[in-house]
Amino acid sequence: MSWLNYHHLLYFWTVASEGTIVKASEVLRLAPSTISVQIKELEGQLGEKLFKRQGRQLVLTEAGHVAAQYAEEIFTLGQEMVDTLKTGMAQRPTRIAVGVADVLPKLIVYKLLEPIFDDFEDPVQLVCVEGELEQLLGKLSVHELDVVLTDAPLAQNIPIQAFNHHLGQSEVAVYGAPELVEKWGSSWPESFEGAPFILPGSKTSVRRALGGWLDRKNLHVHTIAEVEDRALMQVLGERGRGFFAAPSILTDEVYEQHGLIKVGELDGVKERFYAITLDRRIRHPVVDHLTQYARRELGELTEEDE
Repeated sequence: MSWLNYHHLLYFWTVASEGTIVKASEVLRLAPSTISVQIKELEGQLGEKLFKRQGRQLVLTEAGHVAAQYAEEIFTLGQEMVDTLKTGMAQRPTRIAVGVADVLPKLIVYKLLEPIFDDFEDPVQLVCVEGELEQLLGKLSVHELDVVLTDAPLAQNIPIQAFNHHLGQSEVAVYGAPELVEKWGSSWPESFEGAPFILPGSKTSVRRALGGWLDRKNLHVHTIAEVEDRALMQVLGERGRGFFAAPSILTDEVYEQHGLIKVGELDGVKERFYAITLDRRIRHPVVDHLTQYARRELGELTEEDE
């Protein structure tokens, strides 16, 4: 077995964290030449280049990013061990890093993550990262995330080997402020001809489905805004700016938190929810519990692994 030299790893991690060998030398109180030599020894041991030069700057290679992530976990665990033994704590929290696609409604995200706060006797540390799906998949591929939550399965041509786990689905309904419902909601859906609408962003699955539904009903609405952020959409709806579509399972929360009224459902339109992992069979105990809980809450469905 080839043992890792943790001093070398520490020097590498410090350079990666500080950005330059000069700054790292000040933190470590070592000569820059000493640090450079020991990083080269680490690269030789690993068989990978960890840094490359861009002009006068040192930047991490792909292998360097992976090594930096592992180093972060190793030294964080080491500090937790010291803290645990000093304070007498019985157990450190189980860590789960969840990526959340920015197209998901925040209330849905909370529903999916709720068991983390309620169902575990032992402490669980949640790290939640929101962003575009492509960015989150990149973090998943280098194990910075344990799971990614999104509204659509992965396409076949993605550059990483990952698996879709179908969590469930919801009917989609239209919501609006009371004054709008009084004016436009007399005869759903015919009375919605020309009604003001806040459309979700074009990259969302519900936007495409909503457009198809409007075509089938031969309805033409007045688009007052196109909004990527679902939370902002609800705020605009609350202020009476227009109607918007959201999963029906949120009806109670949308009314209680925003005073918005459900007008009707979009027949044939469903919003689906997926967990994406690097494993066909989910191994992380917290992720496994979350997926089982979601399927119970959203309706049990056959898992789709692709």
